[in-house]
Amino acid sequence: MGRAREVLRGQPWRWIAVGAICLAGVAISIYLLIVHYDRGALICHTGGIVNCSKVLTSSSSVIFGIPVPIFGLVFFVGMGVICLPVAWRFEAAWLAWGRIAAAVVGMGMVIYLVAQEALVLHAICLWCTGVHVLTFAMFLIIISGWEDTGYAQSRWED
Repeated sequence: MGRAREVLRGQPWRWIAVGAICLAGVAISIYLLIVHYDRGALICHTGGIVNCSKVLTSSSSVIFGIPVPIFGLVFFVGMGVICLPVAWRFEAAWLAWGRIAAAVVGMGMVIYLVAQEALVLHAICLWCTGVHVLTFAMFLIIISGWEDTGYAQSRWED
């Protein structure tokens, strides 16, 4: 029981926020994967600058033959696991730095996809923008929460 309390001390709002972000990200990614295979499932505006259909049917919606929503699904599930309270409090450097690296890679993917929408397709998808906002919010939470990680706190205790 003492160890459970130790794991849950700190700033629990981070774990709650990241958990909610990951659940929302998984839900949107699953929806976008369904839309990838069934265009009739799309619920979004399809004209003008906001044109989900144009974005989701473009060549940019597939990378290395893999639909982009699969990358989102893997990212949000993986981040959900490495951001669980027990993982956040784990004292291993590789996990703390890996969490930051994964958040940076996620932001890199967001920058690439936003560039594709803005510069190549000249259209944006509101569902994709939702995923981008979630990824950015998670990035900020992870970066600002460095001092709450088990690794950072173990270095202070020495």
